[in-house]
Amino acid sequence: MSTDGPPIRGSGVEGLRLDELFEELQVRIEKVRGTWDRLNGLLDAVMSVGRELDLPQVLQGIVEAAVVLVDSEYGALGVIGDGQKLAQFLPVGISDELRARIGELPAGHGLLGELIRHPEPLRLSELSEHPAAAGFPDHHPMMRSFLGVPVRVREEVFGNLYLTEKRGGAQFGPEDEAVVSTLAVAAGIAIENARLFEEVRLRERWGAAGSGITSALLSGTAPDEVLAGMLERAHGIVGADIGVLYLIGPSGDVRGSFAHGDRAEEHSGMVLPTTRGTLADAALTRDGLFSTADLERDERLTSEPASWRGFGPAVAVSIGTQEKLSAVLVLARYHGRPAFSPSEVGSLPGYADQAALALELAERRRDAEQLSLLEDRDRIARDLHDLAIQRIFATGMTLQSAQRLVDHPEASERLARAVDDLDATIKIIRSTIFGLRSHDEPGTPQKLRLRAVHVVDSAAAGLGFSAALRLEGLLDTGVPPDVADDALAVIGEALMNVARHAHATHAEVCLVAAGGALAVTVSDDGIGLPDGGRRSGLRNLAERAERHGGTLTFSTNGNRGRGTRLEWRVHLPPPPA
Repeated sequence: MSTDGPPIRGSGVEGLRLDELFEELQVRIEKVRGTWDRLNGLLDAVMSVGRELDLPQVLQGIVEAAVVLVDSEYGALGVIGDGQKLAQFLPVGISDELRARIGELPAGHGLLGELIRHPEPLRLSELSEHPAAAGFPDHHPMMRSFLGVPVRVREEVFGNLYLTEKRGGAQFGPEDEAVVSTLAVAAGIAIENARLFEEVRLRERWGAAGSGITSALLSGTAPDEVLAGMLERAHGIVGADIGVLYLIGPSGDVRGSFAHGDRAEEHSGMVLPTTRGTLADAALTRDGLFSTADLERDERLTSEPASWRGFGPAVAVSIGTQEKLSAVLVLARYHGRPAFSPSEVGSLPGYADQAALALELAERRRDAEQLSLLEDRDRIARDLHDLAIQRIFATGMTLQSAQRLVDHPEASERLARAVDDLDATIKIIRSTIFGLRSHDEPGTPQKLRLRAVHVVDSAAAGLGFSAALRLEGLLDTGVPPDVADDALAVIGEALMNVARHAHATHAEVCLVAAGGALAVTVSDDGIGLPDGGRRSGLRNLAERAERHGGTLTFSTNGNRGRGTRLEWRVHLPPPPA
């Protein structure tokens, strides 16, 4: 009888085979589990990419998801722009400090350009051995393994996903390529959705901006103020680094400019006899939107080229028609920033046309208001002539008749003075009638009142505040043109002195025509006239007064011992009879 027990399980040849099968089963289970985890990761990546609607966040999310899915150290998304070059390059895995040391981002040469020229998946175990490889710039980390996959939006190749340095020294395999290719398909859909959303949002912003311009113009806001607001809105909508709006005069000259953004001071207040050599001229010669990829090196820019140093992409559009041009709007970005996309500036010509139409409507409204004002002035002048003067004249005749019946000398003298006052009043009213009926014709100088308002308004920038203005008397009819010119020069010179020397917080200008004289008074609450200071400006004002037989005086303002009061007074000719 044998004493051996039953055979032990797993012993011998049969046991070895069972262990091998068990180990193989474990490997396959781990592989299935890894595949399942990767599929879950891919699904999560697709969901996260498709959830966003902001295009920059979508693009960044695509690169970050791809790096995680294939376990690579570095990744990037290159967006293809004009000329089959990279318009954007979004890297992952490289710090901002290292990126700054490397310098300019790739433009699409070498191996990166290979995928642009041949948009097919590309896997390399050693990227430096590829014929298109052009090496790395200084400070760039070394990279060996490489996987590149194109990203398509419908039939358009939007860009390429670049992945390098699979962790652990491994190589990218077919499964990595399949995963990233699947992500690229989802990315294309997400990019298209983000683009559509961005286009809708931009159209809404352009529409709201255009409506704001129309409302402002039709509510009576000054056209130049509205155009400055139009520039600021356009600058913000497209994310430009600078916006410039050239104001075009009737003869094709540049009568001024507004600027908003970086280095705006270099482009503000520009006055040129012609638009030749400027971006305004380039926009006028194009039917619609003018654009350039490199503004700094554009050969059409010959006027003030230094002011555009450092700027790359730019767009410009005219506001108005060739027959009646109002302005030219220019938007620009620095070198290295992406070009303006069609979705960003596609609504810009319509925005400009809406502004031109609003300007035309506002001008016609002002013409209608001016016509109504002139009709009212004619009616008032007619009523003054037919009613007021006749009644005053009749009253004067009655007083003259009554004077013969008065024996008391003092009473007779008072009646005589009353008759003289009525005669003077009739002369003043007739002068007023003349002023009401003397309508400004095109090309004639503006009235003194309006010119005085403009001079005071223009001084506000230097003063830091708006000076008060008081106007009295027959300024538009009783002041000769040469006296009016000198009076305005006195106001401008006096306010400039206040801005330069007075350190004032308040100033007042009074322009009064009364008693056969014109008086210009400018007072402030500043530090007053320093002892022994330069008086060349005051001598100039005194000479202007002497030219008309007048005087110039100045004194302490009396405001707690501070400030200056300047008075310029000249004689006026008598009003017309």
